[in-house]
Amino acid sequence: MNDPLLLHFLVVAALAGYFHTVTGFGLGLIVMGATSGLGIASVASVAAVVSLMMLINCLVALPGALHHIDWPSAKAAGLGIVPAILVGVLLLDYLSDRASSLLGILLGIVIIYGGASLLLHQNCQTALSSRRSFALYGGLSGLLGGLFGIAGPPLIYHCYRQPMGLIRIRNMLILLFAVTSAVRTLFIGLQGQLNAEILLLAAWSIPVITLATFAGRRFPPPLSPLLLRRGVFVFLMLIGLRLILSEFGI
Repeated sequence: MNDPLLLHFLVVAALAGYFHTVTGFGLGLIVMGATSGLGIASVASVAAVVSLMMLINCLVALPGALHHIDWPSAKAAGLGIVPAILVGVLLLDYLSDRASSLLGILLGIVIIYGGASLLLHQNCQTALSSRRSFALYGGLSGLLGGLFGIAGPPLIYHCYRQPMGLIRIRNMLILLFAVTSAVRTLFIGLQGQLNAEILLLAAWSIPVITLATFAGRRFPPPLSPLLLRRGVFVFLMLIGLRLILSEFGI
């Protein structure tokens, strides 16, 4: 990757890290969508970098949080996540070689769905969902995590409907995202896909995201959380639509 493309990637990573900090959502979606739309790097390479970003982010946030987790539900989700990640990575390899247009359309749809989930009103249930449902949503998230390094939307939607405190929900999501990123990174590493480009992008982007996270905490924009979510929603919708239309030559 030449210097201008690397600079563009780091700018996208910084913006994603900042918005992720102030909204709690969107790091992988923004990085995947913006870099794919600009043609900065391949979907497979960016997905691998996003996994490494999320893994570092989660490992920093996990210490001291494990006692807040509902372990039976987390274990059930994990059982769905792990095999689905492997399927997602293999599907990404297949589509990258044989159906790159379909891959771009799928990514656009996932980004639009992720953006829309920012504004969905999730009614809290009166009883905790079954372990089977956690395994199902874990599988959906694992599939998206394997494909694009974006595991968030299905699990976020499911977990925030549960009758749990916000701290328990957030910490369980952090743990599950760490599992997703770790398994995906280990799997592609065993396949020999962690090439120099991926490692270089990760090495440059992690300190940039760290600084962007610090900026987001110290200097949040003077906007309400709802207005921020709406802004990110519009941005992600535009990215997703742009990806889909570009695959149709529009």
